[in-house]
Amino acid sequence: MKPGNKTILIVDDDIDYLFQTQLKLEKFGYKTITAESQKEAELILEKTKPDLAILDLMMENEDSGFILSYKMKKKYPDVPVIIATAVAAETGITFDINDENNRKWIRADLFLDKGIRSDLLKTEIERLLSEKQPS
Repeated sequence: MKPGNKTILIVDDDIDYLFQTQLKLEKFGYKTITAESQKEAELILEKTKPDLAILDLMMENEDSGFILSYKMKKKYPDVPVIIATAVAAETGITFDINDENNRKWIRADLFLDKGIRSDLLKTEIERLLSEKQPS
């Protein structure tokens, strides 16, 4: 699997974080599409199917990332979704996507805390993209 032919959608209202993540992913060899809001991302998803998405949790609303992930999984069920959030650090609230009740409404494949090391981010992206590949 060559990163260069994979496109990752990054959605975050923190422009600095968005830019830093975009630079990291392009350095890894991925193509990127960026959006600064849930609404902007929804417009992109009408025309484009990314290979993977990294979504901020809190944007216009406290649950924008959940809503966007849910809508995206409904349209593109096979596209892995990572929700990157600082919520746990800021509020102490954590989400367990392995909990069956949460999986029904949190349609994300992975939660990552913002500030994750580049090598871990790369490893998780590669893992999710390889799991998506047909056997």
